[in-house]
Amino acid sequence: MPASQIRPRRDQDLAACVGALATVQRADRYPVHWPDDPEGWLTPDGMLGAWVAAEGTAVLGHVMLTRTDPALADAIGAPAEGLAAVARLFVTTAARRRGLAAELLGHAARAAVADGLRPVLEVDSGATAAIGLYERAGWRFVRAMTADWHTADGRLAVVHAYSGPAGH
Repeated sequence: MPASQIRPRRDQDLAACVGALATVQRADRYPVHWPDDPEGWLTPDGMLGAWVAAEGTAVLGHVMLTRTDPALADAIGAPAEGLAAVARLFVTTAARRRGLAAELLGHAARAAVADGLRPVLEVDSGATAAIGLYERAGWRFVRAMTADWHTADGRLAVVHAYSGPAGH
C-alpha cells in the first residue's frame, strides 16, 4: 500500500472527498446535518486553501482554511482579517489511528502562519475526540459560545473556540 501524503486538494478530488465525508457522517454524525450540496459545503465562500490526506487516488482525510467569521473572531478577541479558521477536518474511519488528523491539523496551521495569519477553530462541545486531538496538539481553549446551528436533537449547539499553538 502506498504511503499517505498531505497535498493540496484538487477539483478532481471532490467526489472522493464527498465519499469520505459520507463515511464520517454515518459513523460520527459529522457534519450533524448532511449538506444539500456536499461539494459546495467543501468549497465554501471564504475558503483560503484545502488539503487532503491521500494514498494513491483514495482520499483518507481532509482539512481547509477559511476566513474567520465575526463570532469566532470576537470569541478569540482578535480582528478577523488576522485569523484563519481550520474547518472541515475529517478522517475516514478506516484510516484512523494513523495520525492523519494531527498531520492535517498541523499542515493547515502551518499554512495559516505562512500566510501571516493566526490559526483558530471552533468545535462542537460534544466532539470529545476532536477536542482531545486539538488539546494534545497544543491548541488553547479560549471560550464556549452558542452557535447558530442546531444539534441532532434540535438544541442550539455550543461550540468551543480554540487558538492555535505558538510556533506553528
